[in-house]
Amino acid sequence: MTAFVLVSGGYTGGWIWREVAALLRERGHTAHPVTLTGMGDRRHLAGPDTDLQTHIEDVVQVLDHEDVREAVLVGHCYGLHPLLGAADRRIERVGSVVYLDGGMPSDGDAGIDVMPDPAVRDRLLRRAVELGGGRFAPPPPLDDEELWGSLAGVSPADRERLERLAAPQPLGTLTRPLRLTGGALDLPGTGIFCTANGTSTALVAALVAAGDPRSARLTDPKVGYFDLDTGHYPMLSRPGELTEVLLRAAAGEGRRLG
Repeated sequence: MTAFVLVSGGYTGGWIWREVAALLRERGHTAHPVTLTGMGDRRHLAGPDTDLQTHIEDVVQVLDHEDVREAVLVGHCYGLHPLLGAADRRIERVGSVVYLDGGMPSDGDAGIDVMPDPAVRDRLLRRAVELGGGRFAPPPPLDDEELWGSLAGVSPADRERLERLAAPQPLGTLTRPLRLTGGALDLPGTGIFCTANGTSTALVAALVAAGDPRSARLTDPKVGYFDLDTGHYPMLSRPGELTEVLLRAAAGEGRRLG
């Protein structure tokens, strides 16, 4: 039996893992979807000081209160920042990390830094000032895929659910840098890329072949890779396929680039 701790990306909450969590439990595993402070059904708890450290503490408390050991921590997009921060603090409780359609944050990276296009970053910050009082990043319209990511494969019913349940993101969670000692980055890891969102193992392999300075981490033999032919939200569009890949990741499978 494996314990999976599931941390969602921006604007969402633990609710987004409902189908995947149910499928993992049907297979005899435990699943702990995390709803971060200010998100999902905890949106009313956001305050002026809610930032990345708050979200790291949220994940730490789940690890401690569920008393997990050798847990598989699954972070989707922004969710990787609090997840890695928590893994760094509770390394003894973590077996591996799954990077679900997101980058591999390093020490000093803020959530907003992973957006490759400066114009998109500026637009998010401008929306936060104009519509969120400088404290929150309001959920964008669903057709704004630059901020949401690709919604390919998400059904109309799930699009409606995503729009209805989306919460404003406390801006400090995106602007405060992640601080790591290094332990979390040495854990076995799995990268899962959603190809309809423009990412893939082939692109990572191309970075490695081009001599990208980050390739030392990308080619670590403890890191494996999978591709899913869907958009940025496989927990909604392909919950069954994502569950199978998570189980394979927990077993140490995946393509190696080393």
